[in-house]
Amino acid sequence: MGAYDPTSYSDPREAKIQHIDINWTVDFSRKVLSGYVDLKFKSKKDNLSSLILDSKDLAIHKITDGKADLKFKIKERHAAFGSPLQIDFVDSVKQDEEFTLHIEYETSSSCSALQWLDAEQTAGQKYPYLFSQCQAIHARSLLPCQDSPSAKATYTAKVTVQHPLVALMSAVQCWDKAGKGENGEKLMTYKFEQKVPMSSYLIAIVVGLLKSREIGPRSKVWSEKELVDKAALEFSETEQMIAAGEKLVGPYVWGQYDLLVLPPSFPYGGMENPCLTFVTPTLLAGDKSLANVVAHEIAHSWTGNLVTNHTWEDFWLNEGHTVFLERKIICELFDDKFRQFQAFNGLKDLHQYIETFGKDSPFTHLVVNLDGVDPDDAFSPIPYEKGHTLLFHLETLLGGPSEFEPFLRSYIDKYKFESVSTSQWKDHLYEFFSSKKAVLDSLDWNAWFHTPGMPPVIPEYDQTLSTECTALAEKWAKTATNDLGVFKAKDIKHFSSWQKIEFLGQLLLKDPFTSSHISTMDSCYRFSKINNSEIKFRWLRLGIRARYEPSIRPALQMATDQGRMKFTRPLFRDLGGWDKSRDVAIDHFKKNKAKMHNTTAQHIEKDLKL
Repeated sequence: MGAYDPTSYSDPREAKIQHIDINWTVDFSRKVLSGYVDLKFKSKKDNLSSLILDSKDLAIHKITDGKADLKFKIKERHAAFGSPLQIDFVDSVKQDEEFTLHIEYETSSSCSALQWLDAEQTAGQKYPYLFSQCQAIHARSLLPCQDSPSAKATYTAKVTVQHPLVALMSAVQCWDKAGKGENGEKLMTYKFEQKVPMSSYLIAIVVGLLKSREIGPRSKVWSEKELVDKAALEFSETEQMIAAGEKLVGPYVWGQYDLLVLPPSFPYGGMENPCLTFVTPTLLAGDKSLANVVAHEIAHSWTGNLVTNHTWEDFWLNEGHTVFLERKIICELFDDKFRQFQAFNGLKDLHQYIETFGKDSPFTHLVVNLDGVDPDDAFSPIPYEKGHTLLFHLETLLGGPSEFEPFLRSYIDKYKFESVSTSQWKDHLYEFFSSKKAVLDSLDWNAWFHTPGMPPVIPEYDQTLSTECTALAEKWAKTATNDLGVFKAKDIKHFSSWQKIEFLGQLLLKDPFTSSHISTMDSCYRFSKINNSEIKFRWLRLGIRARYEPSIRPALQMATDQGRMKFTRPLFRDLGGWDKSRDVAIDHFKKNKAKMHNTTAQHIEKDLKL
């Protein structure tokens, strides 16, 4: 792999991408994107005679530099990293010289960045659907590129689709034009422009029968028509969240902020594609209780998209800062007690994922080593919550929000439009708090960055909102089967959705309950009737752990009706670990594998040890 980034063959120190111009035709019958890309570079060294780009399963037809056809070689393929694409120049390039490569190609029908859905897999069931997911290293299967977060570029694109399908990208739409294909079919071409330099993993495309509703002065929500009104209500607070982010860390530079509610197979809660955040339909709880995920994706507009981790080894810089800023935005809309309540709640997710990897696993380090490692294999909420814990601890040590928030803004101002490493972040922290060097020196930085397991320090979060949850969880844990009649529906009558999530999360950290406990709990609290996905997920896991057979069918259903890995993978792991449900879980997975996102299916195969 490249010496610059362990997950990329390219080296931006030789020549760095400046601008990308894409021209694609979307072919649903063959499941490919075909066309060309123009890549504009600036040479960083003298006498540059060749260039290596990242590629994966691309059919390259022709490469020119505008003057001559260039020789190229697609080298040996690696299952995760794809193939180095070596391009040889006719004349060597001088330092600081700009040059453009015109590459005619098409993607593979098995392109790992794309999921093609048949009409039957959509809500409307009349037209097919396409969406991309390039994070972490799948952009190379979409186009030849420098597929490292350290290489940023602006981009323009033209995308041609069959009418009445609509194309959207992680950019601002400039225009659309009608046309006709070779067989007289009606086509639509959409033009997009992204003026802010961004990493390749943020290139995104979606094509479907999409409708939109305005939800703010710079925001629309998009989805299939069956969900668009529900989504508009759910995400009506979007502009307030953007404004809260601007108050904390400066102007929103991307112009438009739209949301796209994807079909259920989307593997993540959200993806922060600039100008067009992708979100899962599992957020549509009906009461805005899960809109914090939107606050998270909005926060990425600064931490992740504007200031980006240098490589995927520094992923915590993206996600730890984004969770921290997300909770600051929530604090602006609610109060600091709720912010700290969510942070306390997040510690349980952190603990569970560390248990899943193993507390000694190098993947539980804050800064991970990815030499020879597919970053998808290292992906988890650990950098999110462990990173947030470090930032909250620093805020407490360094004088509270009034002292730490100015640092956060200065970090954004210093590194905007760039990528940053952990060492650069730490250097800026010391520079900003130069008068508090002794405080910073008191931290065990090696323990925070390079030691596995839980963080070396757990902050003392305000637990006002969790006290009732803790008391009730303790009561359930200590009550024998014969005494379960003490529990009543009124126990949780005044609980918010997040308190119910916290209560169930605490129960999951305790020894497994009996089937009688689960049955009685459902009779009292009716958790099995709640549609909030976060509550349902924890409730079903609690049932499987208790070997409560009525949990098997709804757990299988939730594991396959949606593909959000946060829910799907733990449910399949739990079902696969119980002899009564393992065979049916494997059978259910095999029947539904074709409908799943490629990344999700690969992980579940490993989770089930198939």
